[in-house]
Amino acid sequence: MFRVRQQIGCTDEVMDSCIGREFSKEDAVRVAVLDTGIGNHPDLSGRVDAFFDFLHGEKYAYDDSGHGTHVAGCIGGSGKASGGMYKGICPWCRMIVGKVLDRNGDGNMDDMYRGVEWVLENKERYHIRVMNISIGIGHIENEERMQELLKIVDEAWDSGMVVVCAAGNMGPEPMTLSPLGSSKKVITVGCHDGGFYSGKSSLCESYSGRGPSPYAVKKPDVVAPGTDIISCNVACRSAFRKYRNAYVKKSGTSMATPIVSGAAALLLQKYPELSNEQVKRKINYSATDMHEPWTKQGWGMVNVGKLIKIAY
Repeated sequence: MFRVRQQIGCTDEVMDSCIGREFSKEDAVRVAVLDTGIGNHPDLSGRVDAFFDFLHGEKYAYDDSGHGTHVAGCIGGSGKASGGMYKGICPWCRMIVGKVLDRNGDGNMDDMYRGVEWVLENKERYHIRVMNISIGIGHIENEERMQELLKIVDEAWDSGMVVVCAAGNMGPEPMTLSPLGSSKKVITVGCHDGGFYSGKSSLCESYSGRGPSPYAVKKPDVVAPGTDIISCNVACRSAFRKYRNAYVKKSGTSMATPIVSGAAALLLQKYPELSNEQVKRKINYSATDMHEPWTKQGWGMVNVGKLIKIAY
């Protein structure tokens, strides 16, 4: 996450400008994360306000995959285990976590639907402002159920939440966006590493889902780095006042998406009066043009420095 923050202008100065001197945990922006769960990690400790397991009904937070813990770290890991090196984009935000995917990162539309429904039902209770869905859906067997899922995701947006969805990893052909990222309303995030890896093969941008979508010509909305992203490892263990295996690299639009969710949380931390529509416009309009086709980059690379500094 260190190089990601550098790439998108998310400096300590920018982050610090989003909180006042009297800041307390009650003031922190709440982000809902629907994924494989969340593990016990020092960078996330004490900041999970609610957890619900839609697969097995476990009462205590866990992550048998590691995907969700990594995603959560991208959004708002504190960087405690690395002296701040690998902190996320909004390192004080609080999280509401729904486990809708199994240990292999697989799930079904019923669990996903119930997860979004649960977030909607608890939106006011936990003051949820952002929902992150780092989930790509491939082949659709039940089109009717898919439409129901899309409808409730749109309802989440209509309720005032900023909903951020992955473009998926089915590119590079046209119209290969994950269905959840096809909605006109949500912020759809593709991957682009901005030339950071010169000559490297298998970059996330080479397989990031491409627009347009059946519902919106201009998709994805923005891109963010997604190759070899270093974030929280669910296998982290404490040892002699230090931590072992605290971080791990993962790649995909699943990693790019929480970077944008973190940016949205950061913006709402500084300007809590903004609507989700305003947040979306400001993220889009402040993005850095990568001079790629719109179907690949949308408005461009998310630019947190510009987003926060010119929000008004």
